[in-house]
Amino acid sequence: MIIYGVALLSVCTLTGIAIGQMLGKLIGVPANVGGVGIAMILLILAGTYLKKRDLLNIKTEQGVEFWSAIYIPIVVAMAAKQNVMGALTGGPMAITAGIFAVVCGFLLVPVLSRIGNDESSETTKAVSVETPSTTTSSSVR
Repeated sequence: MIIYGVALLSVCTLTGIAIGQMLGKLIGVPANVGGVGIAMILLILAGTYLKKRDLLNIKTEQGVEFWSAIYIPIVVAMAAKQNVMGALTGGPMAITAGIFAVVCGFLLVPVLSRIGNDESSETTKAVSVETPSTTTSSSVR
């Protein structure tokens, strides 16, 4: 049933938030530290565990996927708002660090693109190099 997927998600969320609160208190920060990330990791681990043991039926899996698809964008939006507010109140160093991170991200796009295309470009180059030489050698004969 889909409701079991929702229950699994809620248990993981509550557990992750509780662990995040405890981590925050342990390091002296009056906030939840990584609770949402911990919750998502717990959800992945629980889902994998249940799937391996055939305890997760299709309807339950659909419930988990549905709520995860809704949950993740909302959490990302909330975190982005907090980061912007923190940067604006944190002064010029926080804004400089944010700009630096964005610039580094943009600079890494071509590098990561080349890494992902190495295998396919080598295959394409090999095919394009062989094709003209075959036509040239057959026309020379």
